[in-house]
Amino acid sequence: MKCLSICQPFAELIIQDKKTIELRNWNTNYRGEFLVHAPIKIRKEDCKKLKIEEELTTGAIIGKAEIYDVKKYQSTKEIQNDKNKHFSSKKFQEKMYGFILKNPKPLRIPIPWKGQLGFFDVNLPKIKNNKMVIDMIEEEFTYQWVGHH
Repeated sequence: MKCLSICQPFAELIIQDKKTIELRNWNTNYRGEFLVHAPIKIRKEDCKKLKIEEELTTGAIIGKAEIYDVKKYQSTKEIQNDKNKHFSSKKFQEKMYGFILKNPKPLRIPIPWKGQLGFFDVNLPKIKNNKMVIDMIEEEFTYQWVGHH
């Protein structure tokens, strides 16, 4: 599955369905689901501006979302008009794209993972003896069973 590293606090805002546009200075033709990776770096100034005080998960895949469109920004005014969707303080650049996101879902158990630049492929382990995978499956089963009985 494709994965994209997004610095905190923005990764958290995406999986909470508060941030629906991810700004990049590169375009993508990719459409569909992708995993949201939170790298080790936390943008502390952005946390202060957004009044985010809780501890944020880093160095892990924390959820997934779906890219269904990309918007090419033509001006500073366009960037400002969408500020409540991307929360970024970035200044307009000649090449600026907004990945339009929907259907975010957090993982209840973040998966420790090393990030990369751009979209990268993640093949989650399917080994039965892998304790992390077993724990995730057991928690998912318990959650589904308790939630529906």
